[in-house]
Amino acid sequence: MTMQPSTAGKSQILWPSVITVISAAILIGAEVFGAAFAGGWALAILFGLDDVGAHILQAVLFGIGVLIMIAFIRAAQRVEPFTRRA
Repeated sequence: MTMQPSTAGKSQILWPSVITVISAAILIGAEVFGAAFAGGWALAILFGLDDVGAHILQAVLFGIGVLIMIAFIRAAQRVEPFTRRA
C-alpha cells in the first residue's frame, strides 16, 4: 500500500501570529514562574517549612505554572491561528 500526497493543499505559517503568541507567552511565563518561586518561598515561611519544603512547594507551583502556560498557548492558538491553508 503506497501513501498518496495530501490533496488538501499545503499550509502556510502565519509568522506575525506565531511571534505575537510567543512574545505574550514569554511575558506571561516570566510572571507565572516568578510568582511560583516567590509564592513557594513565601508560603514556606508562612507554614514554617525548611528549605527542602520550600523547594518542593516551589516545584509544585512551577508545575501548576506549566499547566497554565500550556492552557494559554492552546487558547491563544485558537484566537491567533498559526497556519493557513494555501
